[in-house]
Amino acid sequence: MHTVSLIRTVLAALSAALAGAALLLLTAPGAYAAGDGLVRQEVTFRGGGGLVLHGTVLGEKGAPEPEPGIVLVGGSGPGPRDEYRQEAEAFARAGITTLVYDKRTVDYSLLHRDFGLLADDALAGVRLLQGRSGVNPRQVGLWGFSEGGWVAPLAASRSTDDVAFVVTIGGSGYDPLRTQAWNLSMHLRHRGVGGPFRRTVAGPAAQFMGGTGLFPAAGYDPLPVLERLHRTPVLALWGDHDTQVPPRESARIFRETLARAGNRHAVIGFVTGGAHNGHRTSDGFDRIGGPLFHGRKLGDLAPGYARTMTSWIQAVAAGHPPASRAAPAPRQALDSTPVPAHAWYTWLAPALLLLGFAAYPVTTLLRRGPALRPVRWTAGLGLLAVVATVACPFAVYVAGDGAATPVVWGRPVVWLVVQGLAAAVVVSAALSVAALPRRGGPTPNRATWLRLTPVGLAAAGFVPWAVWWGVAG
Repeated sequence: MHTVSLIRTVLAALSAALAGAALLLLTAPGAYAAGDGLVRQEVTFRGGGGLVLHGTVLGEKGAPEPEPGIVLVGGSGPGPRDEYRQEAEAFARAGITTLVYDKRTVDYSLLHRDFGLLADDALAGVRLLQGRSGVNPRQVGLWGFSEGGWVAPLAASRSTDDVAFVVTIGGSGYDPLRTQAWNLSMHLRHRGVGGPFRRTVAGPAAQFMGGTGLFPAAGYDPLPVLERLHRTPVLALWGDHDTQVPPRESARIFRETLARAGNRHAVIGFVTGGAHNGHRTSDGFDRIGGPLFHGRKLGDLAPGYARTMTSWIQAVAAGHPPASRAAPAPRQALDSTPVPAHAWYTWLAPALLLLGFAAYPVTTLLRRGPALRPVRWTAGLGLLAVVATVACPFAVYVAGDGAATPVVWGRPVVWLVVQGLAAAVVVSAALSVAALPRRGGPTPNRATWLRLTPVGLAAAGFVPWAVWWGVAG
């Protein structure tokens, strides 16, 4: 009896162990091949702040010796790893073990960017690759695209002993706000929008976005970070049709800053026929070939783009980092312009105008007194004009250049409406002034003048403010 019980206990324990092992095999990340000679393994790791990140490690099947490794740091937005599948496969085919991971969505949004946190994520990816068999832990580097062109150098500057090299594509030498202003100007120009509205977007509208804190990381300065990369080999590339960061200016800034830092292994180059992401394009605005990603074409990798990166990395890994050099820069359609410094009047001026125009209808309702029709029109139109003047270019920053369509006479139709409202404010204010002397009845008393003064001051201040915002252009 005891023997039978013992046998049953042993069999039950064995069954439980087998079930546990099977469950472990099902849930543990496994390596798999897709028939293209590459091995892929799903991984998880903890990034900045302990956040769990998910990614894929790609490598050659049966690599004979420890390979260099590279971590791909994506551009702005949600950045799922599949967006960079072509780059990851190109690196892996060249014998470079590659980690591509889904970008964090925690502590990252349209109104909040923390490049330091993103750099911590990238460094966590570096440590993951360093701990893998088949990877040379002293030859793991970073690849950064667009926003990653700020993040990857920042991560490398924080851990120069861990990051063996840095590759960037489409990295900007300017702060994010000036870069985005140039990007929007280029896309507005492509849609046929003329200079006056583009100057509003790149000038007072950009200043308003930065001064009110509505543009995340607006003033991040990449130069101090680049200056700390005095020993790290850097390959900085731009598509010769880049329309999202100023390629000629950014290349000059990278070249001069890295040279000033004493970096003797900084290579500056351009991808022929390449867009902002180094993929094939005819003009920088379209993409040629390639898979669809969220309904839009990514484009195929531009000819020579992958080879330029992989051969450079292989030279670095072999202990022969190429000496500094810079390729001739292509023509740049528009020069970027500095965003005016943040000032108190950036947000205070429209706030005071709104208060001034709103004071008249509010006091009229509270006192239940008669309202002068021209003044009432001035107040109402003024409120609409101030809101519309700010909202129109603000929509371009939020929704992109598509918010500026359709375009008539080189201006967005909505901007023509704003200009019409501004003209109506001036006309109604003039009619209000003309109506006062002819108004029948007794002379306006002190209370009436107190009600008229705010709207009068707002109307007077509206004119120079509207000119400054380019409404008159």
